[in-house]
Amino acid sequence: MKVIHLNTYDGNGGAGRASYRLNTALRNAGVDSEMYTYMKFGKKPDIQMLYPNFAGKAYATATILAERYLPRLYEENSKVPFSLSFFGRDIHHHPAVLAADIIHLHWINHGFLNPSNLAKLATLNKPIVWTMHDSNPFTGGCHVRFDCQNYQGNCGFCPLLKDPGADDVSHRVWVKKQHAYELMKPHFISPSNWLAKAALQSGLLKDYAVQVIPNTLETEVFKPIEKSAARKSLKIDPDKFILLTGFMPSKKDAHKGTSYLIDALDLWIDQNPELKNKATLVVFGNRDSQSPPPFKIPVRFLGTINDDQKLATAYAAADAFLTTSLDDNLPNTVMESLACGTPVISFTTGGIPDMVEHQKNGYLAKYKDSEDFMRGIQWIYEHPDQETLNKNARAKVLDNFSEENIAQQHIQVYQNLLSQ
Repeated sequence: MKVIHLNTYDGNGGAGRASYRLNTALRNAGVDSEMYTYMKFGKKPDIQMLYPNFAGKAYATATILAERYLPRLYEENSKVPFSLSFFGRDIHHHPAVLAADIIHLHWINHGFLNPSNLAKLATLNKPIVWTMHDSNPFTGGCHVRFDCQNYQGNCGFCPLLKDPGADDVSHRVWVKKQHAYELMKPHFISPSNWLAKAALQSGLLKDYAVQVIPNTLETEVFKPIEKSAARKSLKIDPDKFILLTGFMPSKKDAHKGTSYLIDALDLWIDQNPELKNKATLVVFGNRDSQSPPPFKIPVRFLGTINDDQKLATAYAAADAFLTTSLDDNLPNTVMESLACGTPVISFTTGGIPDMVEHQKNGYLAKYKDSEDFMRGIQWIYEHPDQETLNKNARAKVLDNFSEENIAQQHIQVYQNLLSQ
């Protein structure tokens, strides 16, 4: 059994990391599994670029830029990710694709595989598995749905577009996807119950099988480290209450919810002014540490972390990890934090409740409720048994998201498809 995993990027983004981790887990389980990308930025030798020559890179760069920036001509709100699927690459004659028994798709936007390209893959008569890393596979273009219900029909009248209508670009993309799926008959996998439920309510996927199999991660890399040692390694004050968060986008970013994080932390300090000198917010991945959001709490920036061991050290050094994402599938950061024995505070949204159990390994605040999020911070700060919280966090990952567990679930899917 030979499997090829296809993703637009390598380690650039959550889907790239998730697909690489799955590929590694399958290889460790004895599967002949390979990962190919449309564009490669990193240097991992076990990730290959489909077309690595100059012409291939130039074409990929051009289509990626086109698909990233052309939507601005159509969108009213460019803060919500939207893919037009105008451009793509026909890969159905690529030797690596032809050699595979199973074609496993992941995140394929930004000019990689559009519906026409997917339809050509169907001519190979190979089982096609598709892990959905966001909502785009069952919408007419958006990656983040929020409260829009149009995907439950056939899209059109898209609230993101400048000129919404029955036959707008979202509906036209929807129709092309419908045609491609009828030919492909893909087996869809959702990493979270939340995304699977939405997919089965969608006009595009309501008649397809959607199976829930979570992502995985390297539990021998992301593991607990003694906090004092972790803090010493990162030059973090060992006596402070440390709150950790990830990349801080613009306050106006629609789905990352940064404004709620600012509000929650400000409320916490306003109600507990004596804690201002006892706590620190540590941020990794921030691209603009020179002009950070106006927190009332002291902030320490670690910058972009490309080394997983250092990232694991950052999680282990923290007392809690904070995420105010408003729409997320099964975020890697939450799983990574739990694996390192660090509880998570988040909103009750997306696939996060699949990982965070309220007041057992973290705190699930009411959606878009900064005050309840603040109560989560205070709950962990006052918790009488931090050690149990930390152990519960690690146990949740080992019991549900280990490499061996997730690899075997995928192997069963592949074997079932090959036996049909």
